[in-house]
Amino acid sequence: MQQMNRPDPAPSRLHYRMQRLMLTPLFRVLLRVGLPVAAIAGAGAIYFADLDRREAFFATFYELRRSFEERPEFMVKLMAIDGASDTVAEDIREIVPIDFPVSSFDLDLDAMRDTVTGLDAVQSASLRVRQGGVLQIDVIERVPALVWRTANGLELLDKTGVQVGPLTSRSARPDLPLIAGAGANEHVAEALDLIAAAGPLAARMRGLVRVGERRWDVVLNRDQRILLPEAGAVQALERVIAMHQAVDMLSRDLVTVDLRLPGRPTVRMTDLAVQEMWRIKSIEFGE
Repeated sequence: MQQMNRPDPAPSRLHYRMQRLMLTPLFRVLLRVGLPVAAIAGAGAIYFADLDRREAFFATFYELRRSFEERPEFMVKLMAIDGASDTVAEDIREIVPIDFPVSSFDLDLDAMRDTVTGLDAVQSASLRVRQGGVLQIDVIERVPALVWRTANGLELLDKTGVQVGPLTSRSARPDLPLIAGAGANEHVAEALDLIAAAGPLAARMRGLVRVGERRWDVVLNRDQRILLPEAGAVQALERVIAMHQAVDMLSRDLVTVDLRLPGRPTVRMTDLAVQEMWRIKSIEFGE
C-alpha cells in the first residue's frame, strides 16, 4: 500500500513568531498608533519641505486665528477706571495708551497692572475685561499721611513712607503734619507716633525735623524746639508735655528743651530772658 504524505499542521517558525509578536501590547499600540502617525508625519514633512507651501499654510493659519480673535465678542472698546482721583485717572490713561477697539487677546493685563501700580499714588490695582467690551481698572490709591519737605520741594508720603506724589505748596494740604530732613521718609512710623503723642501741643506744632538721620526735633511756634533722644523719643516727648501741663513750661521764654541726654535734660532761654534773669539776680544781691 502506498503511504500518503500529509502536511504538517504546526505553523512555520516565522508564522509562530508573528503570532507571538501580535500578542505583545506594545507592538499592537505601535501598529495601530505609531504607524499612522509616522505616515502622517512623513507626508507632512514632504509637504512642508517646499517653502512656498509652508508660507501659504502659515499665512492661512494666522489669517484664521486673527479673524477669530477679532470677532465682535472679543473686542475691547472702552476703558473704565474706578477708585482713582481725576489726576491719577488721567495719569493712568497716559501710561496705558491703547488704541480702541482692540482684541482682548492683544491685552497683557499683568504687564498693564504692573505699569499702573508703578505710579506713586497707586497702592494696588486690578484689571479685567468685563462684558460689553470694557477694560475695567479698579484702583486703590495711597492715602497721604504726611508732607515731607526735601531739598527738591514737597512730597506727600503715606503711612508707610512711600511717596504718593509731589505737592505744589504747603497751603495745598494744611491738614497734614510736616516732616523734614534727610532720611525722614524712612522713619514715618515713629514720626506719626510722635505727632500722636504731641496732641496737647498740636496747635503750636509746626513739624518734625530729622537731625543727622538719627533723631527728631519737635519744632513749635515762637521759634521753640524740643530736642529728642535717639531712643525713647515718644516717652521723652510725653515727659516734656507733662511738665508743660504742670508748670506751663513751654509758655515761658525758652528756645530749646534738650532731652538728648536722658539723665540730664537742659533748657536754653532766649537772650532777653537771660538778661532779665541776670538783672533780677543783680537786684537781689544789691549790685
